[in-house]
Amino acid sequence: MQALATAEGRADPYPLYDRLRSAGPVLPLGEGFTVVTGYAEADRVLRDADFRVTDEAALDRALPGWRSVASWRWLSRTMLWRNAPDHTRLRRLAGSAFTARRVAALRDDVTALAEGLIAPIATADAPVDFMRAVAYPLPVAVICALLGVPAADRDWFRPRAHDLTLALEVFAGDPDELARADAASDELEDYFVDLLARRQREPGDDMISDLLASGAAGEAGGVELVAHLVLLLVAGFETTTNLLGNGLAVLLDEPRHADRLRAHPELAEAYVEEMLRFDPPVQVTSRYAGRDTELAGVGVPAGTELLVVLAAAGRDPRRFAQPDRFLPDRPTAPSLSFGAGAHFCLGAPLARLEARTAFPLLLDRLPGLRAAGPAVRRDRLGFRGFAELPITT
Repeated sequence: MQALATAEGRADPYPLYDRLRSAGPVLPLGEGFTVVTGYAEADRVLRDADFRVTDEAALDRALPGWRSVASWRWLSRTMLWRNAPDHTRLRRLAGSAFTARRVAALRDDVTALAEGLIAPIATADAPVDFMRAVAYPLPVAVICALLGVPAADRDWFRPRAHDLTLALEVFAGDPDELARADAASDELEDYFVDLLARRQREPGDDMISDLLASGAAGEAGGVELVAHLVLLLVAGFETTTNLLGNGLAVLLDEPRHADRLRAHPELAEAYVEEMLRFDPPVQVTSRYAGRDTELAGVGVPAGTELLVVLAAAGRDPRRFAQPDRFLPDRPTAPSLSFGAGAHFCLGAPLARLEARTAFPLLLDRLPGLRAAGPAVRRDRLGFRGFAELPITT
């Protein structure tokens, strides 16, 4: 596990995941801590209510001083760190942003936004950073439009969202990084307090205005609502940005796959699902055992923390033939990349829509698309993606 805490391990964690899995799909590592790398075992942990997400009770046991960290206090107010019944109530509230009707209604807007971002790349006379040109602005424009965030504020969010997710990293605890996450959570909360007041005075056709009009905002309470809006904004584009970057990197590395998808855009759904399996934007999640139980023959005492390595589960050879190869024609399996069970990611349909739209457009509009130099990975483990991905046509 310690190797995953190094820059080299984070740059290419897959050999390390293989080593962990070779010791068993469920591997106890010291008292009170277990790593889950097997697909079936990860699927059970994510779906079984006996395995609970980090909540205030778990934090009080493991990190008695956690409330002094502003970004962790923010997380504790969201559905991400809540179990039933609080999680059920808050998920229902947040779910209004991602109804099937809302997502379907965005299809034409996503297409128009993607086309507008791709067009300048075709005429650029120098290499372009795909992350800056498309992978960030597309999902942030979509989630901001959905929530009701003014277009002029979009660029303001990127560094703050980047810093806030430091609080969610596997080895979170570096004082400097937590200070950045704390500052970001404070600034984002202040922003949404102001935006809520503006939408109260001037409603629009957006999720925030709908929440205010329905009275659901009062159900959650001001502090909870603001925390959830921050979560929806950050989660709404951080993972999709990484999905777009990781997916394009695969197509650049294997031009035959890019050529095939260019010729058959109807295969986009299968390609995106394989991208999610092969190099998922979120690599890990966690749970703790709510009672004494057993997993793959391994005893798991109540209170045990489980690190569920989604990326390792996606390459479990017991579930996927040739797991280290990108094979979009493989038989589909329920993806764990967006989680499963009660905490399945609400934004998954939107992320899939954006990726299934963007990749065929990229390949069609940019027939000469190729890499233009070495890519730069973000130095992260939990949120895996690129800082820079230079391309040319």
